[in-house]
Amino acid sequence: MSSSEHTGEPARQIGARLQALAMHELQRAVDLLGRGGPRVHEGVHQARKSMRRTRAMLALGMPALGAGTPVIDRELQHVIRGLSRLRDVHALVGIVDHLLEKEPRESDAADLLRRARRSAMGKRAAVARDELRDDPGLHVRREILRMLRAALQGLAWSAVGEAGVEAALGRSADRITAASERAHASGRDEDWHRWRRRARRLAQQQTALGDAAPSLAGEGKRVALLLGEAQDCAMLIAYCDRKSGLAKGERERLREFATTRLARVRARIAERAVP
Repeated sequence: MSSSEHTGEPARQIGARLQALAMHELQRAVDLLGRGGPRVHEGVHQARKSMRRTRAMLALGMPALGAGTPVIDRELQHVIRGLSRLRDVHALVGIVDHLLEKEPRESDAADLLRRARRSAMGKRAAVARDELRDDPGLHVRREILRMLRAALQGLAWSAVGEAGVEAALGRSADRITAASERAHASGRDEDWHRWRRRARRLAQQQTALGDAAPSLAGEGKRVALLLGEAQDCAMLIAYCDRKSGLAKGERERLREFATTRLARVRARIAERAVP
C-alpha cells in the first residue's frame, strides 16, 4: 500500500511536510545552541539531535531537492562534528549516571563509577570553557545554521514525491543491513557505531513520515536500544586513557568493567539480529 493511501495525504504534500519538519528542527537547533551556563551541555546534545533529524529529512528528499542539497547536508554534518567534543563529554557523564543507577550503592563498581563521574565532570567543564572561548555563546555555529535554514527554503520540496521517499527508505534499510553485516564481521567499535547511526536515521525518517511509513518492528526497536547501550560502553572504554584524570589502576578497572558489559550487550544483539 502506498504512503498516500496510508495517510490520505496527496503525494505532492509529502515535500511540504518534510520541509516544515526540517525548518522546525533547524530553528530548534539554533535556539538550543543559545542556552547558556550549565544548560549549554544539554542544549548542544539536543541541538545535534535536531540537526541529525534535518539531515534525515534531506536524505528522504534527495535527489529531487536539487543539486545544492548535498552542500547543505555537508555543512550540517560539519557543524554537528564540530560540536562533538561538547556532546561527548556531556554524554559520558550521563552514561556513568545511568550505570550508577544499576549498581548497588556500596559496591566497588559504584565507587569506581563515582570517581569516574567526578573526573568526567571536570573534563566537561574544561571542554566547555575551551569551546566557548573560541566561539562565545556558540554564535558562529548559530549563524551558520541560520544561513542553512534560509537555504532550505530554496530547495525543490514540491518535487519530492511518494516514489522518491519510498526509494530513500529502501536505501536506508539497505544501509542498515550492510552496516550490520560489517559490524558482525569486523567487531570494530566504529563499525558498530556506524550500524547504530544507520538505524537511528531510519527511525528518524519513519517518525517524520508517521503513518506514511511502516514502523520499526518491536525487535528492531530493541536492537536499536541495545546498539545505543553498546555505544555507551565503547565510549566509556575510550575514556580510560591517560587524559581521563584517573589513576592507572582505576582506568584498568573501569576498562575491564565496561569491556565486560560491552561483550554482554553485543552478545544480546547477536541473538536478535543475525545478518
